[in-house]
Amino acid sequence: MLIKLDDLSTEAIRTLLTHHFTELQRKTPSESCYVLDLTALRDPSISVYSAWDGENLLGCGALKELSPSAGEVKSMRTATEYLRQGVGRAIVLHIIDEARRRGYTSLSLETGTDESFARARGFYAGLGFVGCEAFGGYVASADNCFMRLMLS
Repeated sequence: MLIKLDDLSTEAIRTLLTHHFTELQRKTPSESCYVLDLTALRDPSISVYSAWDGENLLGCGALKELSPSAGEVKSMRTATEYLRQGVGRAIVLHIIDEARRRGYTSLSLETGTDESFARARGFYAGLGFVGCEAFGGYVASADNCFMRLMLS
């Protein structure tokens, strides 16, 4: 598996991220949905990483700089045919390593609270993320779960 910084130029990554955007828009109330579209992911504060096996896109994730000492995990998605094969874990560990390399002291994320997000919450908890308050302009609601990993 090769994880690389992605410029969003391939059809494969655009298709995967569009699917991610559409699915989260469908299952999260609009006032609580913070998924980023392709335009937002091109912001200079965001680095998108993609995982590949040859020509096959396995998944992706992004690191958003919130401040010089804090980052946020965004747009985590594994391609359906590669679910539960360690792709998401590899991408998050890559993002954690990059956050440490940048000197961040914390890495946060926002995810959903309903049953369809239970596996994601458990996954992040297993990596050491713990519940925290809303951050970075998010508005807390019954539909959102906020988590943080301290890096120092």
